[in-house]
Amino acid sequence: MKELSLHILDIVQNSIAADANLIDIKIVENLAIDKLIIEVADNGRGMEEEMTERVKDPFVTGRKTRKVGLGIPLLYEACTRCGGDLRIESEIGKGTKVICWFKHSHIDRAPLGNMIDTILTLIMGNPHIDITYLHIIDEREMRFDTREVRKVLGEVPINEPQVLSWIRDYLKEGFNSIYGGANI
Repeated sequence: MKELSLHILDIVQNSIAADANLIDIKIVENLAIDKLIIEVADNGRGMEEEMTERVKDPFVTGRKTRKVGLGIPLLYEACTRCGGDLRIESEIGKGTKVICWFKHSHIDRAPLGNMIDTILTLIMGNPHIDITYLHIIDEREMRFDTREVRKVLGEVPINEPQVLSWIRDYLKEGFNSIYGGANI
């Protein structure tokens, strides 16, 4: 995949398929130690310990419709190619956490991509799922939580066009603040 945001989208789709209703996405860009860390945690069904190791193999999948699963193996390859690694923590009935990291400045590291559109896509297609997003760059951070938005909305659906427009603007403002006002 050309952007890391697409890998994140794939992992979140796996979480949704595992019946998660809360998904936490965390991105840490620590420029001082030249590290990019991505964590996606869910409260879905979880996996057995054996499966957490085997899932890095493209010929292992939990799906019944096909015999290959390329999302995690491709992300794992991207991590190891860029001085990083990938780890999966999971517990049956409690959920799963995928943690991966890269050397931030590695020439082969894919760009993060458009996280605004990734978050909006997840909300539009899965309005019943709660998503938290935390993005940290050194000491600067931005947070977004659909549960907080829902409290304000009351009965208004979170995937209404006007709400999505507000969310887009909120996320854009947040990204501008953590990236030092750079246009994204």
